Amino acid sequence: MPTVCTTIKVSKDGQYILATGTYKPRVRCYDTYQLSLKFERCLDSEVVTFEILSDDYSKIVFLHNDRYIEFHSQQGFYYKTRIPKFGRDFSYHYPSCDLYFVGASSEVYRLNLEQGRYLNPLQTDAAENNVCDINSVHGLFATGTVEGRVECWDPRTRNRVGLLDCALSSVTADSEINSLPTISALKFNGALTMAVGTSTGQVLLYDLRSDKPLLVKDHHYGLPIKSVHFQESLDLILSADSRIIKMWNKNSGKIFTSLEPEHDINDVCLYPNSGMLFTANETPKMGIYYLPVLGPAPRWCSFLDNLTEELEENPESTVYDDYKFVTKKDLENLGLTHLIGSPFLRAYMHGFFMDIRLYHKVKLMVNPFAYEEYRKDKIRQKIEETRAQRVQLKKLPKVNKELALKLIEEEEEKQKSTWKKKVKSLPNILTDDRFKVMFENPDFQVDEESEEFRLLNPLVSKMSEKRKKKLRLLNQPELHEQEEEEPEGKPSDAESSESSDDEKDWVEEVRKQRRLLHQEERMKRQERIKEDQQTVLKPQFYEIKAGEEFRSFKDSTTKQKLMNKTLEDRLKLEAKNGTLNVSDTAVGSKQLTFTLKRSEQQRKQQEAEKLHRQERKKLRRSASHLKSRHKRGWPFH
Repeated sequence: MPTVCTTIKVSKDGQYILATGTYKPRVRCYDTYQLSLKFERCLDSEVVTFEILSDDYSKIVFLHNDRYIEFHSQQGFYYKTRIPKFGRDFSYHYPSCDLYFVGASSEVYRLNLEQGRYLNPLQTDAAENNVCDINSVHGLFATGTVEGRVECWDPRTRNRVGLLDCALSSVTADSEINSLPTISALKFNGALTMAVGTSTGQVLLYDLRSDKPLLVKDHHYGLPIKSVHFQESLDLILSADSRIIKMWNKNSGKIFTSLEPEHDINDVCLYPNSGMLFTANETPKMGIYYLPVLGPAPRWCSFLDNLTEELEENPESTVYDDYKFVTKKDLENLGLTHLIGSPFLRAYMHGFFMDIRLYHKVKLMVNPFAYEEYRKDKIRQKIEETRAQRVQLKKLPKVNKELALKLIEEEEEKQKSTWKKKVKSLPNILTDDRFKVMFENPDFQVDEESEEFRLLNPLVSKMSEKRKKKLRLLNQPELHEQEEEEPEGKPSDAESSESSDDEKDWVEEVRKQRRLLHQEERMKRQERIKEDQQTVLKPQFYEIKAGEEFRSFKDSTTKQKLMNKTLEDRLKLEAKNGTLNVSDTAVGSKQLTFTLKRSEQQRKQQEAEKLHRQERKKLRRSASHLKSRHKRGWPFH
């Protein structure tokens, strides 16, 4: 499945295995004869459960989690209908062709497949029904309720014929129950046997002739029972919750074996007349288990029997239990190099196998004082253990000494606790290479004067005083030895001060730190004000670049005011100054013409060019006038 498999079933002829899963919701059919996937059909919503009505895959009914009931035929989807309430389980009554649906309602809905219509429902005394099953021998219909009861109905008369209070019967002296047990699994076996699973992890075995259970089996996990199956050949019951599958004898209740998959279990299916087991798990792959004790392998995988027979008949051990592996160097130490190539040594990889008895005899002859050496080693180990309990000088790093001392103290406390209780040892930061730079690089030094450090660690001042005292003691070993020689009955001044510091409340410490921080901020603010008052402001002169003119500071303010105005105001102002011309076009739109602003120097230059052009025009006019007078013969003045 893409992500999760929810339910799995086998067809009556044993040829097809159908499984539903998500996401996206789908059903897959596997053909065991071809050992391949037969088909895959995607569905509109997730499947709660399904039932195979025919011997093969040609008639299937799916119950969806959105109240829809979907019928599939051999070619695919056939018909879809809906029930009034959300369904949780259903069963098919073959003699009357009725489908019985139970769910979040007190009614059991009946859908007749021959007439194609709903019949009058069965009215139960329960608020809701979880599971149901029909006895294949006499057709008795049973439904499990949320109140922990099982109601039995006769489909012929549509009357209730029995009521079992399983919640009361499931409570035993050994069981611990925190809530009301509800019925989560139900299964008939034969005409008189019925197994009931509860939401608190108990399985009750009933004889229909009695209202008392024959046997109560507890899974001891407190998880709801997902499914219950009967194994006829060995008189076993297979009960499964989301964590484990237990197989136990239905007569004595003795555990036969158990299976605990890696992922949670959603459904269990036992292949008929075989020792194969299928599980639908919270994982893409479905679990397949083969237990030869339960029965033979199915016909489509008969090779499993051959494999198990070969494993039983030819047990091969790859490790020599009665031999000792020795290398060539070990043989030289024992003086047995002359045995290389003889039957006493068997070459293997980079050494040899030799008989363990021969090895012990030769070792005893070569080293007769081995026991004395072993005894001395044990005594040396005991002495080292006693030395470790003495006061030792600790080598602290150069950076973050107080943090290192804190970690060492915590490690010692953990070791003391592990001596009393079995606690898993965690890696130490001091010995971890990932944090080595923190005790070598000065950039990682903890700033104890920072505001964050003082506020987030209200008791850090008290703890730091203790560690500073220990640091002084470690730096002065002579003083440390003198303090150790003090009599036990008289506590030192340091211990009395520590006990008095421990009595302070951490809230007062936080308030004290906050007051100190406010005072420091006030002092810094006053110092800044004094510095500002003492400073004398001097005028600063700036040199203007060549070719540029000085503009007053008012231009920047007017420009800023102009930028704060709207676009409409700016356009009106520019039209007033003559830099903008608005005209209407023939199409009906507006045309804007902008004239760029020029500097004062450019304006003067343009005025000079204009005067020059005017003077030249005057000169040309006067010259042309003189030429005309000369042609007429008039004298020059």
